[in-house]
Amino acid sequence: MNLDLLKSLCETPGVPGNEDRVRDLISAEIKGLFDHVETDPMGSLLCRRDSTAKDPLRVMLLCHMDEIGFLVSHIDEKGFLYLQPVGGFDPRNLFSRRVLVCADTGDLKGVMNPGGKPIHISSADDRKKIPEVGEFTVDLGMGKAAHDVVRIGDMVVMDEPFIEIGDKVVSKALDNRIACWLGIEAIRRLGKKGRGAEIHVAFTCQEEVGLRGARTASHRIQPDIGLGIDTTLACDTPGVPEKDATTIQGNGFGLHVRDSSFIADKGLVREIESLAQKKKIPFQRTMLAAGGQDGAAAQQAAAGARAVGIVVGTRYIHTVTEMIHKTDLEAALDIIVAYLEQL
Repeated sequence: MNLDLLKSLCETPGVPGNEDRVRDLISAEIKGLFDHVETDPMGSLLCRRDSTAKDPLRVMLLCHMDEIGFLVSHIDEKGFLYLQPVGGFDPRNLFSRRVLVCADTGDLKGVMNPGGKPIHISSADDRKKIPEVGEFTVDLGMGKAAHDVVRIGDMVVMDEPFIEIGDKVVSKALDNRIACWLGIEAIRRLGKKGRGAEIHVAFTCQEEVGLRGARTASHRIQPDIGLGIDTTLACDTPGVPEKDATTIQGNGFGLHVRDSSFIADKGLVREIESLAQKKKIPFQRTMLAAGGQDGAAAQQAAAGARAVGIVVGTRYIHTVTEMIHKTDLEAALDIIVAYLEQL
């Protein structure tokens, strides 16, 4: 398993609207894997593998490049940075974080904390309050000089390394650099097989703020089948009722049936389920009461498409400690390759 590539993908900054570094990394990695590659006006990387068939089925893998993060919205007189989120954050996970501010002049290390008193001078009531996301600021340690190097709109991401612990990997941005990894590695493993279908791998932008890149890319490609490649919840952890676990880590890839953005094609769900059983690839059906993913954009583009999600259960999602099980990632790769091979 090419974990070095996954590490590079996760540690490369790229919030919605600022995916260029991730796109450049992917572009370098996929040289020779596709017959046609282009970047669309929104910034999604659209990659096509041609078919040998006369009128081939058009299959689209949607793999979003962006991670949740922030944009600098204000710099005060003392040089503290105020931020606007791009993506969904739980403020309970933002206390005392190291961040990277990506300015035109280079990347700057900083720390994020909420405004207010430290423990030594705060009251019991002060310590019960959970700040809103907009109350957090970034300190670059340079005072007023921050005005000379940081501009409104600069990207800010969490600054945490990719690590392996036991059978798991932990990192920021596994949502959704997992999918970018799967899109690359699936085509690499496919090799010369699977030329019966025209395969499109769209590394999309701005998913975390409304599936924006996937919508434009899907209208451009107009697939017959859309595979939304993404993470999903793995709440198989203390304090969460079993019925809300969504997935259990180590039990295989997630065959995503529903969320608030789409309902998967039942025939396609059965087809992939049957193939997984035949190939002895572990899987689990998944549903989410809320949230969405790029497969919805493919399903609703132009005249519509059949769509389903292939997902990897992730603990502690939308934090810097996102965690996946290596065997679940391998299962997701196996089913994508198996599905594309038999088209």
